[in-house]
Amino acid sequence: MSLDHPYHFDGSGRTATTGHADHVRDLIEQVLFTSPGERVMRPDFGAGLLSMVFEPNSVALAGTAQFLLKSGLQRHLSHLIAVDTVVVENIDAALQVTVRYVLLAEGRAQEASFSVPGGGP
Repeated sequence: MSLDHPYHFDGSGRTATTGHADHVRDLIEQVLFTSPGERVMRPDFGAGLLSMVFEPNSVALAGTAQFLLKSGLQRHLSHLIAVDTVVVENIDAALQVTVRYVLLAEGRAQEASFSVPGGGP
């Protein structure tokens, strides 16, 4: 069991925990939404998704965003997952990111989607 993210208490008043698959999804979310330079002592950590939210919509930017997000996930979580695809879409003025990956410990394919309000690629 691992600590659940974001940190909170469960129904019994203890620190909430979660299973392996949900913990890895939480880690993916942290990598995507953390900007490089934001973490103390880990200046290279993160993929910087939030900095892409208000960029002008274009095919070139969408391709760049997919590359940056996928490489960030591979760099920071390659010991836990094998990233298959990262899809970045602009749906109803929200930036939608879908990550397809395989949990290395279980060999099981997973998919996680994240949405950020605003503009984007």
